[in-house]
Amino acid sequence: MSESKFKLQRKIEGLLWPDEQALTKSKILLLKALRVTYVAILDLIGGQLSLRAMSLVYTTLLSIVPLLALSFSVLKAMGAHNEIEPFLFQFLAPLGEQGVQIGENIIGFIDNIKVGVLGSVGLGLLIYTVLSLVQKIENAFNMIWHVEATRSIGERFSSYLSVILIGPVMMVSALGMTATVMSSSVVTYFMEIEPFGSLIVLATKLLPYLMVMGVFAFIYMFVPNTKVRFFPAVIGAVIAGFLWETSGVLFATFVVSSTKYTAIYSSFAVVIMLLIWLYISWLILLFGSNLAFYVQNPSSLRVSRDGFEISNRVKERVALYMMQIIGKAHHDGDKLPTQDDLTSIISVPHTLIRYVLTKLVANKLVVESNAVPVTYLPGKSLDVLLLSDVIGVIRSAEEEQFISVNTITLPAAVLTVASGVDDAVKSVLNEKTLLDLVIEKSE
Repeated sequence: MSESKFKLQRKIEGLLWPDEQALTKSKILLLKALRVTYVAILDLIGGQLSLRAMSLVYTTLLSIVPLLALSFSVLKAMGAHNEIEPFLFQFLAPLGEQGVQIGENIIGFIDNIKVGVLGSVGLGLLIYTVLSLVQKIENAFNMIWHVEATRSIGERFSSYLSVILIGPVMMVSALGMTATVMSSSVVTYFMEIEPFGSLIVLATKLLPYLMVMGVFAFIYMFVPNTKVRFFPAVIGAVIAGFLWETSGVLFATFVVSSTKYTAIYSSFAVVIMLLIWLYISWLILLFGSNLAFYVQNPSSLRVSRDGFEISNRVKERVALYMMQIIGKAHHDGDKLPTQDDLTSIISVPHTLIRYVLTKLVANKLVVESNAVPVTYLPGKSLDVLLLSDVIGVIRSAEEEQFISVNTITLPAAVLTVASGVDDAVKSVLNEKTLLDLVIEKSE
């Protein structure tokens, strides 16, 4: 980053993160909204979202026909397979006449798929292709939410397949219920009375926006392998849904005025336009999830997006504080803390909380419960769990994966100083246990 760009960023952050003591609640709320927008735009410029969107474009091209084939097969059994076609044409609407052509070709491919001809191996590959698409989508959302663990194979199969098969049925049912309500005698009666008639017409125009926002909110809550609260998901869905519908109108205008591209690329212009529209759609969807992440985790707004750079001193203090919270809850018989609880109490970025938790769990100093959401409890009895072990785990983190301290050959004088530092830490802790921290806090 150039020096001028760095200074500009510091100046903007100074305006967005002032002393809040003299500010009113409305100004603080406005600042929070501006902070989330600013950081989300920085992430967008950073390129990670763009890379994920481009990857999903390629995967979508491979999986779109098998995905729709499975959805159509379920709806055919219910006699409602024709109802899903409008969704496909609505998505391709920004491509204009070319979108209609692409939609008809896709439907033709789907109609040509014969499950009986495919056989068990072919059907298995068809399902695998669809599941791989959803898995890549989950990986993209997990990246945004800084989740390292993915769902197990069993969870993927049951969760993904249920959404793929049941999702279209629910969408068609929702459309059917909407159509039934709109054609009812009560609605017809109010249509003739103003201002109810104008409000109903406005509601029908807003319905596509609301449907897209509802689908986006569902994706934001379900796809990441972590708990996403309803309010952040809705905030991200509202903004992303509005951007998606608006960009569709703008893209349609671009397609109409892009006759010179058709002249240059000929029939390839259709493919190019489809790729661009898929990329824009995925980018907007991921951007909305990124917004939801920062709304739910405001403590992560000021974490460097260039890398995870936290000093060992900070990690050690967070680890001790975290162990005290977990130990006290266990000692007093209170509700065990979740990761969100720890983030809220300690008031540091959830990325740091997740990092420290991972190290403590891996070394069995902390144990995960079977509750949903996952809670945490001490891995040993409080009077046995040594604080020196907690500090040791954090100080030696990453040594197994990268460079161990034992692999570095030090001169005698340097080794004496380094060993003295280690001995000093052990001397200060002096066989103290987690129970000492818990009792000290209780007093």
